[in-house]
Amino acid sequence: MEQLLEGVLEKTNEPYTVRLLEMEHLRQILDLQETVVEDLNEKSTLQPLSQEEFIYILEGNGLMIGAFTGSGLIAFRALLIPPIDDEHLGVDIGLSRDELPQVIYQEISIVHPVYRGNRLQQTLAYLIMDEVKNLDQTFTYVACTVAPFNIPSMKDKFKQGMHIAALKHKYDHQLRYILVKRLDGKDEREMYNMEKVPMADVSKQQELLKAGWRGISLESENTVVYVYG
Repeated sequence: MEQLLEGVLEKTNEPYTVRLLEMEHLRQILDLQETVVEDLNEKSTLQPLSQEEFIYILEGNGLMIGAFTGSGLIAFRALLIPPIDDEHLGVDIGLSRDELPQVIYQEISIVHPVYRGNRLQQTLAYLIMDEVKNLDQTFTYVACTVAPFNIPSMKDKFKQGMHIAALKHKYDHQLRYILVKRLDGKDEREMYNMEKVPMADVSKQQELLKAGWRGISLESENTVVYVYG
């Protein structure tokens, strides 16, 4: 089993390791997801994966890594190579049909409530994106969805350099930001105009996105900074 990192947790001073996850970890993955879902005050902020979806990824349709302490799995992240269909996020952000196979998804990120505050989400994000180069397929884009007001997840995506490219209903009519980043470094845009929009103002955000603006950061807990360039 390949080990990607050895470290020490900042808050508890516990040693931990990060490893590639395999089918043998499925029960731990499901148990940890259930623990996190039960702890959420607002259940709609997380779209859990089914056992079948985890199996699909672990069978070679993506990548999963996890952080372990002596007590077991405490955090994981997943990447998914998605099927090409009408629900593909590449369609939502205006990619052509030919470009859709070049998109990989950041699918889910989970940290045990007891171990939050140790920057595990950020550490796992860096490590899993570094592993993309080892996949058999080459990707130009990484994309994901985030629920509005899921502030930790929004901050996580912005720290990775992802931008909001769309805001629409997904997953049985639940409103989601769709964020994307080019992996070839060609995403840089000069900032000509900037506008700050309350997260609750959905129509204004959608108007800006339709006009080619991109959301690049959070100024506060409920204001998204959009730029056009």
